[in-house]
Amino acid sequence: MVLAPVPSATARLAGIRRELRAASPAERAARLGELAHSIRRSDLEMISRAGQGHIGGDYSAADIVTVLYFAVLDVRPEEPEWAERDRFVLSKGHAAGILYATLAHAGFFPEAELATFMEPLSPLNGHPNRRKVPGVETNTGPLGHGFPVAVGMAVAAKLDGSSRRTFVLTGDGELQEGSNWEAAMSASQQRLGRLTVIVDRNRFQQGAATEETSGLDPLDAKWASFGFDVRSVDGHDHEALYQALTEERSADDRPRCLIADTIKGKGVSFIEDRVEWHHKVPTAEQTAAAFEELTAR
Repeated sequence: MVLAPVPSATARLAGIRRELRAASPAERAARLGELAHSIRRSDLEMISRAGQGHIGGDYSAADIVTVLYFAVLDVRPEEPEWAERDRFVLSKGHAAGILYATLAHAGFFPEAELATFMEPLSPLNGHPNRRKVPGVETNTGPLGHGFPVAVGMAVAAKLDGSSRRTFVLTGDGELQEGSNWEAAMSASQQRLGRLTVIVDRNRFQQGAATEETSGLDPLDAKWASFGFDVRSVDGHDHEALYQALTEERSADDRPRCLIADTIKGKGVSFIEDRVEWHHKVPTAEQTAAAFEELTAR
């Protein structure tokens, strides 16, 4: 199955970005919040229907991915291979559901296709596949691989003399993989100032808290010691995310690390901050309750 873009999606997405840039901070935050909750509802439908998924990590990342696609990334849904597009890599590939929902809402393919999530022969697998889903830059799933690939993309852009930017979203538990720190050394050495790594710092991984498993703190100091320009941000504050991700840094060629403090399962009270929702699937009753919460916002 080949997924086709929605007609006029590129113009629509560019229009939303222009509107958001021109809006007041309060208006921008409200609009991005509406988009994020709509994307969360689509993700909930997908996981409930499929009976599998990673809703906790999807929801902690939802606001970050929404801000990226609707307010930051220069991409063209109708030309997913456009050479000068910004790159986004979802290194925490098990959160594929939130990426698919966002790509569909952005027009890379029709939202109706989300109903096929995890079905036999569906392009919408449990981990994103660049050969099957337009807008996916690289296959991810094995943790610790996405960030090194993103570093390679940023190196390629620098060699090309291109102004395109590279963004990568990692899980915090994923940072226990050593390949990330090898990539961080390389990014610093290469002075990849147009590379931004965003850490989804929800403090949980499969089965336990990150600090119980293999402690990461002080995480900001670790990234700084690798030569990164490090900032912390509320990963659910849409305006704070927007400002952090659009800040001009022409005089600084250090790669950036944005540590986004998030809540696992953000948006649904009985899912929030609960380790079992890393890959737990809501029952029909829980799905209805979650929809009610998301719709009431």
